[in-house]
Amino acid sequence: MKKHFRENLTWPLWAFILVFALGSCQDKEDQPIASANVATNEWIKEVMDEVYYWLEDMRTPISKDSDPEDYFESLLNRPTDRFSAIYPDYQELINSLQGVSREAGYEILLARESNQNENVLAFVVYTKKGSPAQSAGLLRGDIITQINGQTLTLSNYQNLLKQRSSAHTLNFFRFDTASNSYRPQPQVSLETVILSENPNFLDTIYTVNNQKIGYVIYHFFAPGVNGGNQYDQQMDEIFGRFKAEGINHLILDFRYNGGGFVGSAVNLASLIAPNVTSQDIFSRTKYNSFLSQFEQIRDLEIRRFNTKMQNLGNILEGNRVHIITSGRTASASELIINGLKPFMNVFLIGGRTVGKNVGSIPFEDEDNPDNKYGILPIVTMIFNRDGNSDYINGFVPNVEANELSQQVLLPLGDRNEYLLSLAIQQITGVGARVKLVERSDMGSSFEDKIRFGQIIENKISIKNHP
Repeated sequence: MKKHFRENLTWPLWAFILVFALGSCQDKEDQPIASANVATNEWIKEVMDEVYYWLEDMRTPISKDSDPEDYFESLLNRPTDRFSAIYPDYQELINSLQGVSREAGYEILLARESNQNENVLAFVVYTKKGSPAQSAGLLRGDIITQINGQTLTLSNYQNLLKQRSSAHTLNFFRFDTASNSYRPQPQVSLETVILSENPNFLDTIYTVNNQKIGYVIYHFFAPGVNGGNQYDQQMDEIFGRFKAEGINHLILDFRYNGGGFVGSAVNLASLIAPNVTSQDIFSRTKYNSFLSQFEQIRDLEIRRFNTKMQNLGNILEGNRVHIITSGRTASASELIINGLKPFMNVFLIGGRTVGKNVGSIPFEDEDNPDNKYGILPIVTMIFNRDGNSDYINGFVPNVEANELSQQVLLPLGDRNEYLLSLAIQQITGVGARVKLVERSDMGSSFEDKIRFGQIIENKISIKNHP
């Protein structure tokens, strides 16, 4: 039988499934194809018939010559399935999951300027190293009001934000401490370039009231690029420094972390949970009714911790980890929260998380070079060691706070920054006084990313595969 698909980085599993789980069969004879859509849609259906988590609830497809995106959508178990997706370019999909994309290099949160007008404000939350935005001097806290000379409003902001994917101009304001007000800045012009973003954004140690606090900002879960694991290794090094410095508290900042690869989530959790080894269960994975009948798949349903010499678990006071969250905290971030709960006190500060307890695998059509599509169907549901997976409505924070409620977005890592200050206050009883304003969160640039809301199954292997 022809191999119709594989998961990037984990092809042995799917080669095994095709050879042993599906059984042997004869190659299909080449048939005339009425249109390119027919071949693409037949491939989509073959994949979904084998791996889709809600197999029994998959819907009857529309015509095979339909647009592939419409055809894929017609199969899905909506509204239960909120996350399966199709992309026109598989390689772009894989690149995005690893943090590689064409962009100007800045991320934004959106809020309405006032109930008295329809203007929309775009708050810069961070810029990326080596990006055009960083070179142009754009800073966290800057407020963008115009893109390409047009003011953002309720009626046009979504279309204007799409213009950021190519060269564009920005008009923006910056807070001036001397006058205690926002001042207009000179217009900037930004090109877009291919950026490879490192998810390990910031790490530092604070000493407050004799408490030593390790702080990590982690923007997405990826082991590295081009099949490497340099990002996971950097995280190991960060925790190694924390351990050597003798921290006794840990704050993980997931406010912008929309998910990523499971392997990196396991790596991070293994640095935190106390007394865990490669014998301890981190999570349980459930596949569909077809795949679950095979013993080799059942062997994959237990995911265990890694044994890490950099593990901090035993030195964290109160057996507690503090995690900063928001409405952008999803998937692999929530996997960390849920997976650590059986082992320690997980204390959340910020906003309610997204609520995604299901995982995907990216597939491409290797037999048809004319088919560039990539699909990310939901393939698994994920539970913690104790079998809990009941967070489809998100995790509710212990201390609720909206980042946009602060008058000015202070630099990330500044002890007086609102969400970080709240976390430090939980640990030490000392927190900054922050002047709050009323702002409603209208969304962000993070939801538009391919990797947002993804749990990507990776680093799965089968022994004795052919």
